Amino acid sequence: MSNTSIALQLYTIRDATVRDFPGMVREVAKIGYKGVEFAGYGGLADKELAALLTSTNLRAAGTHVKWDTLEDDPTHEFHYCVQIGCRNITIPFLGKEWFEADRLPALALRLNAIGRVAQEQGLTLSYHNHRHEFAKGDDGRYLLDALLDSTDPALVKLELDTYWATYAGVDPIAYLHKRAGRVPLIHVKDMTPERTFTEVGAGTLDIRGICRAAAESGTEWYVVENDAPTIPSLESARRSFANLSKILG
Repeated sequence: MSNTSIALQLYTIRDATVRDFPGMVREVAKIGYKGVEFAGYGGLADKELAALLTSTNLRAAGTHVKWDTLEDDPTHEFHYCVQIGCRNITIPFLGKEWFEADRLPALALRLNAIGRVAQEQGLTLSYHNHRHEFAKGDDGRYLLDALLDSTDPALVKLELDTYWATYAGVDPIAYLHKRAGRVPLIHVKDMTPERTFTEVGAGTLDIRGICRAAAESGTEWYVVENDAPTIPSLESARRSFANLSKILG
């Protein structure tokens, strides 16, 4: 598991980054994270963000970019990512309506096309799941499988959110093995017995087993996230890092 690095999805500390984006990125580096995954860039120009990453010795593990932005014109987003050294671009959400039988083929074609443009720029396009993608379609497959099976594995990857997979009743360890080689990043999250969010290592998920399966499947980044911290968000990020580092040995 030592070849996989730990990053923080900055959405976790969004209440703090909105006040001081550069300062909070520096705090994330001080905690010990090796990378960050973006959900917005704090209004910084690409050269400013590249300089911030260099000064903090953080890597851009990835970024979440809304579908509408990529659908309209991905060129600007791809250029920005190249400039800050961010190789992984992930679509954070698509509603269930996109997975309906009459829309899925067109969606798959468009994802392949965007993924091909990304690949030409040295970038990797992924999709991030929530709960609804693990509903089953008329053919008995998970909607997520219908999407992945309809797209080119070389052009469209998966960022598996382990919390939402578990919430939907799916074993994230088994699913990581099923999609080995196609999951460059995972969202490492944890769940209380009441099925709410908590710090990594403080809940019910088999974090060690998930991370081992991810590493065995070729995952490059463990991305810590807490959608709704119940303690100060930076402290949540700190505890998750400490717990995950201990779990990984």
